[in-house]
Amino acid sequence: MYLKEFEIRWSDIDANWHLANSAYVNFMSQTRMGFLMELGFNQKTMADHKIGPVVFYEHIYYFKEAFFGKPVKVSLELMGLSEDGKFFKFHHNFFDSKGRNFAHCEILGAWINLQTRSLTGLPEEFLTAFSKVEKSKDFKTLTKEDTRKHAKQPKDLVI
Repeated sequence: MYLKEFEIRWSDIDANWHLANSAYVNFMSQTRMGFLMELGFNQKTMADHKIGPVVFYEHIYYFKEAFFGKPVKVSLELMGLSEDGKFFKFHHNFFDSKGRNFAHCEILGAWINLQTRSLTGLPEEFLTAFSKVEKSKDFKTLTKEDTRKHAKQPKDLVI
């Protein structure tokens, strides 16, 4: 399990004086990028391959509050990956300074070709890097159908 530690800053709290929803998203994003950078996915390598990650959904479950000035750890587990690497699924858990889990998130995403703006599989070097990552006990090889689990479509509304 990959872990990254943060301190809750003044800018991370909301009007209720606890960790804001947007801060959870920012901490998870930073954790994912730290993880990817350790695999060799940095700005240069992604730019060289003209790819970038996109998020389909993030389902966050909040269990307890977290407060300003307190350290938190955010984990990342690889829950799924398609054979070509196009689709990925991660789970994040948030832990307080005593190691208690206070939030959980499931995220599903994919890789986009930054020129064609279409989804794309990963180059071989990135697939190789992912093949060496410890997978969760519930790891699943993802298919396109897995990305439609929560199929939502835009409504045909004009305002």
